[in-house]
Amino acid sequence: MNNQAATNFFNRELSWLAFNERVLEEAQDVSNPPLERLKFLAITASNLDEFFMVRVGGLQSLVEQGSQEPDPAGLSPAAQLKAVSERAHAFAEAQDACFGAIAACLAEAGLQRLVMADLTPQQSLYVEHVFDHEIFPLITPRAAPSANELPLLPGLAICLAVRLRGAATGPRGRRTLRTALLPLPRAVSRFVTIETEKGARYVLVEDVVRAFAARIFPGETVIESATLRITRNADMIVREDLAGDLLSQMKRVLDQRRESACVRLQLDDDASPALRRFLMQALRVPESEIYSTTAPLALDGFFPLAMLPGFNLLRDKPWDPQPPPLARAGEAIFATIARQDLLLAHPYDSFDPVLRLVSEAADDPDVLAIKQILYRTSRNSPVVAALARAAERGKNVTAVVELKARFDEERNIEWAHALEQAGVQVVYGIKGLKTHAKLCLVIRREASGIRRYMHFGTGNYNELTARLYTDISLLTANADLAADASLFFNTITGYAQPARYRKLAAAPLTLRERLLELIDGEIQRVGQGQPARIQAKLNSLVDPGLIEALYAASQAGVRVDLNVRGVCCLRPGVPGLSENIRVVSIVDRFLEHSRILCVEHGGDQQWFISSADWMPRNLDRRIELLAPVEDPACRQRLRFLMDACLGDTVKGRCLQADGRYTRAYDPAVEPRRAQETLWHDAVTQARASEESEKGNFQPIRPSNGKRSSP
Repeated sequence: MNNQAATNFFNRELSWLAFNERVLEEAQDVSNPPLERLKFLAITASNLDEFFMVRVGGLQSLVEQGSQEPDPAGLSPAAQLKAVSERAHAFAEAQDACFGAIAACLAEAGLQRLVMADLTPQQSLYVEHVFDHEIFPLITPRAAPSANELPLLPGLAICLAVRLRGAATGPRGRRTLRTALLPLPRAVSRFVTIETEKGARYVLVEDVVRAFAARIFPGETVIESATLRITRNADMIVREDLAGDLLSQMKRVLDQRRESACVRLQLDDDASPALRRFLMQALRVPESEIYSTTAPLALDGFFPLAMLPGFNLLRDKPWDPQPPPLARAGEAIFATIARQDLLLAHPYDSFDPVLRLVSEAADDPDVLAIKQILYRTSRNSPVVAALARAAERGKNVTAVVELKARFDEERNIEWAHALEQAGVQVVYGIKGLKTHAKLCLVIRREASGIRRYMHFGTGNYNELTARLYTDISLLTANADLAADASLFFNTITGYAQPARYRKLAAAPLTLRERLLELIDGEIQRVGQGQPARIQAKLNSLVDPGLIEALYAASQAGVRVDLNVRGVCCLRPGVPGLSENIRVVSIVDRFLEHSRILCVEHGGDQQWFISSADWMPRNLDRRIELLAPVEDPACRQRLRFLMDACLGDTVKGRCLQADGRYTRAYDPAVEPRRAQETLWHDAVTQARASEESEKGNFQPIRPSNGKRSSP
């Protein structure tokens, strides 16, 4: 790719860091309640951990392999690492400052962090008791005789590095120096709470261990202690071409992650130069991979503090999911879907109808079979429990469990075993591809014959994240989609050859082709003087081919409006290239996760929902689905949602041609906040439905027409 073409793209890694900076802005925003700010700060830390494990780890592997292949923005792996390091160090400093500001606000409100020197004699005795009885028994010191004999440290765990001077030995009374490492036990709470009459105070467990470290090494003198945390490369590849047993390969990958190279060392800012040099040599990390911090390590560990009960004035008023008006309470979900398609916008609409589909299918004697894809689920998943129950009741149940779902591999392996034990036919994904589509198919015997009910989604079958992520669910019994869904499952379970679908598009075979076809259709229509417009809501826009197609649409005069939460490699607003393209990113209370597409189609708008972001991995190396939404009422709901997201002037940021994101606030118009608008709309609809039901008297009839016993 020439230099001119490279300037048309933003670098993916730097664009991701820009997204995390937008999340950090929410933590820095003093108009947000303090515990909400702490939550956003914890999210930035969690995000950054995964970024280093996967993206930075992958770049380091490329550099070690000698790769100089540039990315679409023209940067080699080494150049990307250098740019990422500079940006990430600045980001870490901003995190430190942000934590200090939030901690001060919380302390003023009665939620205060104490250091050991702040404790009263009575509090010190209490903390000492906690150390002796709850912490000390779980600590296992690990000797580090030299920098070349460092014990294996767990990734992302807080460790205490202790430099010790032994007792005098020998005729000259020499005192030896040595280093020991203390991984903090994961079973211990990060916070030692101090009871007070008003508010709450806490001491961090690492501060407690540092204060009593001498008790762990009797006869030696602690001359220094510092906390550290390492991040290991998690960019491990499953060589499915060499693996007869994918399950064994995945277990091997999990083992490799525990021993992989260190890609980041986080270290207390006051660690001595000697200790710093020792760790650099032992972990084989250069200065550029050390992140010194004045704030506590592992800020993601502050999630529990952000959720601490009793401090509701320090957090936002909850926006609880609302019961969808069309999914009537007491009515079987199959009757609801048979009457009309049902489109849900989570978390404004409750996820309950989706759970009911699987649960009622498990218990309904007329249901013959259930087929479902599981990518990420909750730890105590009611969906998995329902599938197991259905199989135990003699139904034909097939579950495609994706073992390669990054960082959920271990849980999915456990679910796969449990489902197999219950009699479910389990498929471990597809060789060479990740199965990321969101689909549940229920086959039911009815008076008119066999009927199929489906759920297409943009998010996972996880009732917990369904309260935190914005996603779309389509519940339908459409005959064409049912035929496609059956063919799709037969294909991915190996019982049919890939074929053309009536209405669905599936990666990696037809989804890219379909998207390009839709974009080109708008180019053709604008040339014919017809209405033409493209609107898309995505998590990430990375794929060079689709970006080039959007540039072509812009140059032809098609208006392109994009709502891209995270990574966006497209450069909008460039004269002659993308002046008709606008990109808005929303970072707000819920994580934007929906994938929605609308093309004007000459005035007859076509709407789609999808499991796929516009990235090469989604389009070429994953099983994904694009499903049309044809019901007029469902389309109207999507239109309302899309307009709200593209018009957000409070939490929306507009991407500029130079890569900066600027607030979309316009003083000339009334402030509009998409997520607030959508939640209030869900509340209004739920209340209207509730009022309507009050005047609707329905007699309770005996089942099967029989009179109830007195």
